This record gives sequence, C-alpha cells and structure tokens, in this order.
Amino acid sequence: MIETALAGHAVAVELAAHCAVPVINGLSDGEHPCQVLADLLTLRERFGRLAGLTVAYVGDSNNVATSLLLAAPRVGLNLCIAAPAGYEPSADHLARADEAARAAGSWVEVCRDPATAVANADAVYADAWYSMGQEHEAATRRPIFAPYQLNAALLAHAPGAAVLHCLPAHRGDEITDEVLDGPTSLAFRQAENRLHVQKALLLRLLVR
Repeated sequence: MIETALAGHAVAVELAAHCAVPVINGLSDGEHPCQVLADLLTLRERFGRLAGLTVAYVGDSNNVATSLLLAAPRVGLNLCIAAPAGYEPSADHLARADEAARAAGSWVEVCRDPATAVANADAVYADAWYSMGQEHEAATRRPIFAPYQLNAALLAHAPGAAVLHCLPAHRGDEITDEVLDGPTSLAFRQAENRLHVQKALLLRLLVR
C-alpha cells in the first residue's frame, strides 16, 4: 500500500495505474478524497444521515470542491457550488457528478451567487481561496472571492446550518472568526474525524 500527498494529480493517477498495491491519494492539487471522507462522517454524525441533505460550497472550486462533487451524489447528498467566473468545477467533473446524481435521485448545481447557494442548506462549506503553493496569488484572489466569504451575513440565508471547513483556515479571508468559532461550526470535529476515517480506510484496504 502506498499513501501519497503531492501537487500533480496526474502523478498520483499514473502511480496507481502502475502499482500492484492500493494507492491512497492523501492530497493532490486535483482531488482530496481523504478529506471528504471525514466530511461525510462529520455530516453523518451531525444529522444521522446523508441522503437528502443539501450542502452548499462557496469559494474556489479546488481539490476539496472537486472531491465533494464526485462523492456527494454517491451518498445521496445534494450539492450547490457557488464560485466566481473562471473558478468553477471542470466540465468533465460536472458531467460525472450530474450522471451520478441522476442515478441517485439527488442533484448538483453550480451558481455565481453565494446567497442563492446557501439558501436552505443544511451545511455550508468554505475552504481556502488560495491553497499551499498559491500564496503568491493571495492579493489577486482576495477581491475576486470577497463576496464568497462565509460570514454571519451569508450564514443568515441558512439559519442554523452546520459550518464546514477542512482547515487550516485563513481567518478573515474565506471565513470569519465569528463563524469558524461559532456554535454551528463542525470544523474541529472534521479535523478529528480525519484520524478515524483514515484508520477505517487503512483497515478496509488491509483486510480484504
């Protein structure tokens, strides 16, 4: 078994194609499946189910958003991603997610307006506007993503919604202290659940 965390997603795919043992993508610039497993566990703990829940993701359609898009329909989650122009999910990922959603009786959507995305959502997810290695883009990205900040005003469109963030957070950028440390935040439970789901993943692969 090989666990890999690397920048180029294509490298992870190629590695898996040539390995006789399972390859776990711990993190790549394309996808972050291990994080999303923890997210799903956290939602299951909070709501007691996954099917029929609606999750809104606001911000950059990065590796976390992509993995959410690919995973949500498989468990019956509805997902709406709000992203500025030029930062939407790829057409290929959207097509795959839409096909899976139709089969599961759920839905996936992409929109521009974050308020529309979060309206009546059960959970609202924010992630960094600039990932590791993109720090040099921070000044350029901040004004583009400012309307997508997860703050009290945006959360007012989804009263009582759970708040998700995969951490580490850039406080004051994609999420405010008030929301991240607020009563509906599940961010730190998500962080703990990374440990539990990764142990379960290893057990699943080792005991087959």
